[in-house]
Amino acid sequence: MTDNTTGGLPLFRQTVRDEWIDYNGHLSEAYYVLIFGFATDALMDAAGLDAAYRERTGCSLYTVEAHVRYLREVSRDSQLSVRTTVLGVDGKKLRLLHEMFAGEPSGEPVATEELFTLHIDQATGRSAPLPPTARERLAGLTAPAPEWAGRGIREV
Repeated sequence: MTDNTTGGLPLFRQTVRDEWIDYNGHLSEAYYVLIFGFATDALMDAAGLDAAYRERTGCSLYTVEAHVRYLREVSRDSQLSVRTTVLGVDGKKLRLLHEMFAGEPSGEPVATEELFTLHIDQATGRSAPLPPTARERLAGLTAPAPEWAGRGIREV
């Protein structure tokens, strides 16, 4: 389920399902990524890269790099919200991040995901320019990156 935040970005909401709970009694790591994937779908819909667009053009966004941070445990039946920020967009590329919160999107997130995606023509398997309207919509949603973005895994 999605709704809009004041900034015009999609806000994705999801309740943790029983089958997503691992042997430690918390949300299993794979389901954080699933929920973030749903939030990416919501952003694509808002940008005009929805199912109808994909069917009509044979083009879609492909994730080519992702960085997930698991910051806090999430328990059964938690109500989650995901805030999405577009960090940059150009001809064929989109960089974005998701912040997952238990409850409303305030305070510290329970997890984050930073994504680098390419717009791909599935017929050729090669990158293709984003349609101008989608690129303009995404550019209009661009916001500054938080200080933690782009840092990757730190050495031990």
